[in-house]
Amino acid sequence: MEKLIITVATTGDFATKDHTPYLPTTPQEIADSIYESWKAGAAIAHIHVRDEDGIPTLDLDKYREVRRLLEEKNCDIIINFTTAGGELKDVTKRFPVVELQPEIASYDAGSFNIGPNVFIHTPAMLEQLAEKMLENNVKPELEVFDVGMIHNALRVAKKGLIKPPYFFQFVLGAQGGIPATPETLMFMRNSIPEGAIWSAIGASKDQLMINTMTILLGGHVRVGMEDAVYFRKGELAKTNAQFVKRIVELAETLGRKVATPDEAREILGLKVKKPANS
Repeated sequence: MEKLIITVATTGDFATKDHTPYLPTTPQEIADSIYESWKAGAAIAHIHVRDEDGIPTLDLDKYREVRRLLEEKNCDIIINFTTAGGELKDVTKRFPVVELQPEIASYDAGSFNIGPNVFIHTPAMLEQLAEKMLENNVKPELEVFDVGMIHNALRVAKKGLIKPPYFFQFVLGAQGGIPATPETLMFMRNSIPEGAIWSAIGASKDQLMINTMTILLGGHVRVGMEDAVYFRKGELAKTNAQFVKRIVELAETLGRKVATPDEAREILGLKVKKPANS
């Protein structure tokens, strides 16, 4: 079975220090958490940043600072910048993040209710964002909260704006999205084209169940405080690396090897990085 790619999502847009005092929110905290997670076995870092008040932001300096701090640590984890950052309506405000040219950036493939808000992605906006990613050689992480979003992404791909291998991230259990059940996970997996790469998220209490099923089915996984702040019922996770270590141990038990960042790059069709002294 293909090696397992583990993505760590350290922060997200919704959790706050009120939910858990362990949530990383400053660039230094986020970079330190990513570095610890990388050492534990994560191959991709899905990065959200916050302003000084802990509010989600698309401030480019914050993204640059996280990346700089990781480079200082010689951390070769794959950088995946979010294009959300609290901006729910104007897709053009997300373009500068793409122009920072992370290896991957999130691509929410449709409009949907999320909690009390509506995240807007018209067909034209989806094409605009895909064009911007293509121009900057950024691979879209196709975040899909329901099956219709898979077909939205594939319609854009048919226009040549998203190149294979497609990388789908199934988000299950979010408010306004498809529920996190074994049946819905199988439905989503069976709805993507042959040869597409897929990963899955189980929101909150469903994280470990979805992780386990995904490992067994040959998909990849995302974990971290963006998706769940509790390590188990009644116990807050103290670090994001805790979630990563649990997946590494689970994968070993289930007979699945874990991918390094460069092995993940090969699977995803990204350019493998050469050592600095080569």
